[in-house]
Amino acid sequence: MLSKDSKIYVAGHRGLVGSAIWNNLKSRGYHNLIGRSHQELDLTDQVAVRRFFDEERPDAVVLAAAFVGGIMANSLYRADFIMMNMKIQCNVISESYAHGVKKLLFLGSTCIYPKNAPQPMKEDCLLTSPLEYTNEEYAIAKIAGLKMCESYNLQYGTNYIAVMPTNLYGPNDNFHLENSHVMPAMMRKVYLAKLIHDGAWDKITIDLNKRPVEGVNGSASRDTVITVLRKYGIDNNQVTLWGTGSPLREFLWSEDMADASVHILLNVNFSDIIGIEKYSSVHYGASTDGAVDRNHSAGRGGAIPALGEIRNCHINVGTGKELTIRELSELVVKAVGFQGTVNFDATKPDGTMRKLIDVSKLHSLGWTHKVEIEDGVRKLFEWYQDSLV
Repeated sequence: MLSKDSKIYVAGHRGLVGSAIWNNLKSRGYHNLIGRSHQELDLTDQVAVRRFFDEERPDAVVLAAAFVGGIMANSLYRADFIMMNMKIQCNVISESYAHGVKKLLFLGSTCIYPKNAPQPMKEDCLLTSPLEYTNEEYAIAKIAGLKMCESYNLQYGTNYIAVMPTNLYGPNDNFHLENSHVMPAMMRKVYLAKLIHDGAWDKITIDLNKRPVEGVNGSASRDTVITVLRKYGIDNNQVTLWGTGSPLREFLWSEDMADASVHILLNVNFSDIIGIEKYSSVHYGASTDGAVDRNHSAGRGGAIPALGEIRNCHINVGTGKELTIRELSELVVKAVGFQGTVNFDATKPDGTMRKLIDVSKLHSLGWTHKVEIEDGVRKLFEWYQDSLV
């Protein structure tokens, strides 16, 4: 059990989920938190990560750092998505074990599930058929991460938990058009199309200075701005979005995800997930020379043949509710106050047609979501406007 004085390292503490987890822990009275920006600590650098763990010796780790993006970025940077994420995960998880971290929470994504998985997707459908091609590399990296957690638990008796959130949105979301996810990208496109129609170039200037598009900021000429925005489907009172608008998606408010993550970090153990009362994590004693005993693994699954195969120990985190991309666009239009037209370009890919997760395991562990999508979209737009002030 982690105390209020436990040192907790939140990797990715400035990101969408990491920042929300940081704030949630603070609100619960956990004050001994550690965070490092990418400039301060490159998690793909094995030597730097080892040095950090040597110096800080955290009691618990939340691995919320990742190399992420939407369908366009996943298609363009396939090698980066698999390599960067694998490096981050291997470095943080291996150093956590080497330094005796008591509890680790790994954040993945529901893109780990097969493209044609039965809906809603249960944890047990992992690796049962092919993945969606457009984000295959990111998905494979995240599958490797959850398997690392599961395998360390079974071999070494650690207490590493993997959670797979559905599509997230909320404060500190990524609104950069080149690599953002569907909701923030859609929201910014609708907002900019409205500003062009309103002739609100002062606001467009502020927006582009805050988040330049392909290096184009608010100091560029109007013709240059219009040209670059059109590449992303943004025009005068008109927005064009990729696909048909018919795919169904589930969305979870990031602060809800943070609350679920902290609930699991503080209250759920590996033994709870696999349902074995006698399974216990072990704290490895150091030998006389200070080395960690990597061979002894009392309580590991592999030493108990009667347990059979233990897999799919990760936890889905979501709402269990879905809506179409077209319905989402209508909520965004309402929140922004857009009076123009939203078009869908059916020549562009839709991605997976449906991605609803089964959250019964999460509910059985004592947590359910609080923010519904209608309120969440409105709250996200309010946050975006505040971010421009």
